[in-house]
Amino acid sequence: MDGDTETHEGGCHCGAIRYRTTGMPAKTAVCHCRDCQLRTGSAFGVSVYFDSDRIEILQGVPRGYHFQSESGRSFATQFCPECGTTLMWVLELFPGRTGVAGGTFDPPSFWYDVGREVFTRSRAPFAVLGLPDSSETSSSYAPCAAETP
Repeated sequence: MDGDTETHEGGCHCGAIRYRTTGMPAKTAVCHCRDCQLRTGSAFGVSVYFDSDRIEILQGVPRGYHFQSESGRSFATQFCPECGTTLMWVLELFPGRTGVAGGTFDPPSFWYDVGREVFTRSRAPFAVLGLPDSSETSSSYAPCAAETP
């Protein structure tokens, strides 16, 4: 199977929502920003971005939650209304792309390469991943106000 037609499936914890991706990700990253920490309830999020037309919901209807990031940009998540698993999100910053929560893919869950981590300035001290490309923020970050420690 070539990379353009390769498919991977995944879903939420309870199985109510299932999805399929086609092709290889457009970009991947580990993100340590505060929004990803809150979205995952963990120290970071694993973001696997696809062109939006390369993702298909196979079963169930995700529920959405929309907010504005610190930069004032739109951030819309999709999660299972039964178990609460966040599955996907759309950022105004990446038009035409949808992020998939990396841990929601069926085994082998982590089939994709991640070579970048962003927002390392808010990285938990125990989460030193040593990825080859990392940055304290992101080239797209534009805060509305200065952060306070």
